Amino acid sequence: MTSRKLKKILLLIFKWIFICLLTGIFSGSASAFFLVALEWVTQFRIQHDWIIWLLPFGGLLVGLSYYYWGESVVKGNNLLLEEYENPKKVIPFKMAPLVLLGTLLTHLFGGSAGREGTAVQMGGAIADQFKNLFNLDNAERKILIILGISAGFASVFGTPLAGAIFALEVLYFSKINFKSIILSFLVAYAAYFTVEFWQVKHTHYSIPVVPAISFTTLIYVIILGTLSGFAALLFSRTTHFWGSLFSNIKYPPLRPFIGGIVLAIAIAGFGLTKFSGLGVPVIVDSFSNANPWYDFLLKILFTGFTLGAGFKGGEVTPLFFVGATLGSALSLIIPLPIAFLAGLGFVAVFSGATHTPIACTIMGIELFGMQPGIFIAIACTIAYFSSGPMGIYKSQIVKGAKYKLYQRLNSNF
Repeated sequence: MTSRKLKKILLLIFKWIFICLLTGIFSGSASAFFLVALEWVTQFRIQHDWIIWLLPFGGLLVGLSYYYWGESVVKGNNLLLEEYENPKKVIPFKMAPLVLLGTLLTHLFGGSAGREGTAVQMGGAIADQFKNLFNLDNAERKILIILGISAGFASVFGTPLAGAIFALEVLYFSKINFKSIILSFLVAYAAYFTVEFWQVKHTHYSIPVVPAISFTTLIYVIILGTLSGFAALLFSRTTHFWGSLFSNIKYPPLRPFIGGIVLAIAIAGFGLTKFSGLGVPVIVDSFSNANPWYDFLLKILFTGFTLGAGFKGGEVTPLFFVGATLGSALSLIIPLPIAFLAGLGFVAVFSGATHTPIACTIMGIELFGMQPGIFIAIACTIAYFSSGPMGIYKSQIVKGAKYKLYQRLNSNF
């Protein structure tokens, strides 16, 4: 190898390490600010619960902001997936502040939504700006989108391994090159440590008691995984249904306004405030106390309605809520530790809804440790196969064994 070629390779390596560090630092800092701001608006809403009655006006602000300034980025996470599959033009940076503002307004006034979508969109918008700065081609731009998703996910949940794999898996593994894998891990850790640097803390969960491996336990885990897959299917279909229904309202800003009226009456009028926002206190409680059987269904309904109406946020934390409360409720009939069932449901529903069983298994191990790892892997895999062909992201490409399974079923029926 000549010195000229070696110099070229070293410059290329340095360039991508530099891009990863920039993406990780900027995305991690954006996520840190977002998490702090989200905690502030959540606490404000809890202390002033009357503010939920203003949810329609918050929705109107979100709708107007996207109608007049954000039409090109209104697809959110789906835009990232589409640009990865078929690169056309750089994602406008305005996606980041618009989704940040929209999510904070949604949570301030009591909408039921998550946070991963916000962090991933901010990360994607930030990373994609480097396309022109470093004069990258479309193939290299695909790597930027991977970096943005990885940085956003890793930083908002504090799970760098899961974040790196999620970015690769959600974009369909077989189209990912080796360079993308290494860079995805690098940027995930850069973003994760940036949030740590800003001293922003994440919620911690634990499974203190893990049952021994036995045939009976495995059967129960398979049942839990199957039900988690069905819950994920219901979540995805519910969100898409409300989105399709609200699309019939021709003036987009009216969609979250009308949806906000319905949500305010349902949440404030019937005392269902625990389904507002992220629902983290309910998730934490589900690891020690059995939830009513209908809690996970109501969270599916409220989150699907909130996002379908045009409010902003993510789906993942509500999916955690759905899975944890489902597992917690099942502890009333399944003779296994409640935290164990809640923890498995926590990641299994997420796996089914996003078609990412590997990332969800890794996330479960990062959150709960290695001991329940085999059970987490089984639950996530079963949920993945039982959740149907469509997940929460309409633009996601689903291939592999699951795709072939449902293709065969469709051909038979």
